Amino acid sequence: MTYVSLVRPRWTDMDVYHHINHASMVTLLEEARIPLLFNDAVKAGLTELPKGIVVVRLEVSYKAPIVVTGQDIRVDIDLSQLRAASFTLGYRVHSGPSETDPVAVTAETVLAPYDTVALRPRRLTQEESEFIKRGFADA
Repeated sequence: MTYVSLVRPRWTDMDVYHHINHASMVTLLEEARIPLLFNDAVKAGLTELPKGIVVVRLEVSYKAPIVVTGQDIRVDIDLSQLRAASFTLGYRVHSGPSETDPVAVTAETVLAPYDTVALRPRRLTQEESEFIKRGFADA
């Protein structure tokens, strides 16, 4: 299933052409996944996952510009791969808040849990893996 997040671009996210710039788009992708991977993880009793998740790889493809209009944009997020020490999320960013608004950006991130004490990546626990699967299955 698809996890849906609505994020609102800010005026400062625009470039000189009034489009959302690349760095801001990456931040909006992050803001779209935070409610599930941090807030919902804490509610589920997971204490370590929200403390550290790092981006291992990021790929962003632009189909059309997104113009800041003051409305939310819809970000559809799918779990495309779950491994022992990483997981991959695929994103479809619409130009507006509706699923019928055109997809303007597609992206993919590979994320890994990070041990903030040992300062190194770590494996997902069984509970974390189940939470991630369930978060996208229940969406």
